[in-house]
Amino acid sequence: MTLLSLNNVSASYGSSQVLFDVNLSVKEGEVLALIGRNGMGKSTSVKSICRMIPASGDIIFAGHDLTRLHSHQVARLGIGLVPEGRRCFAELTVYENLIAGARPGYWQVETVAALFPKLGERSGQIASSLSGGEQQMLAIGRALMTNPKLLVLDEATEGLAPIIRQEIWAAINRLKSETGLAILVIDKSIKELSQVCDKAVVLERGATVWQGAMTDLSPEITEKYVGV
Repeated sequence: MTLLSLNNVSASYGSSQVLFDVNLSVKEGEVLALIGRNGMGKSTSVKSICRMIPASGDIIFAGHDLTRLHSHQVARLGIGLVPEGRRCFAELTVYENLIAGARPGYWQVETVAALFPKLGERSGQIASSLSGGEQQMLAIGRALMTNPKLLVLDEATEGLAPIIRQEIWAAINRLKSETGLAILVIDKSIKELSQVCDKAVVLERGATVWQGAMTDLSPEITEKYVGV
């Protein structure tokens, strides 16, 4: 069953149009990669889904028309966002960050700590004192604590040390295999994406130019639309 669908979505920042024709869909339990070069509209697509900016076209989530809703209403429907840049509450502790938007369900402080043991070890530590990798784990854990139907990861491994990146990818693999959570992933690591994602959507200049099974994403397509 389709959980999220975007059809002919366009969006602008003031007078500057960024999205022209974005189309994608995510089924329940599916992991979708949203890829493309920098500035092609990936993060703007996420902002459109989460109603951070106005957008036209069809954005349907769990049967609801998101274009008619505000950001907090979208979150309550079950979209958990891990934003680019982490954006943890710097002066709150790890524990306080986790419970800030918590909702009843499987994901609680204990289950998040089982996924990311470092968060359990640093429960009373101020978020601003964590390493970049630990803050990224905290951002993911905070989103999971909302017990979402769809987890959106916007560049969740960007700028992290290789060993931390592998920890994040291992956690995403666990989420897929153990929970069946639907996930939308924006990342540049095609190798890692190919190991966890079911489908891919490629954006070029604010429009969907390719979509299909991850196994059908050829080196030629990757070179044309994602390579430097």
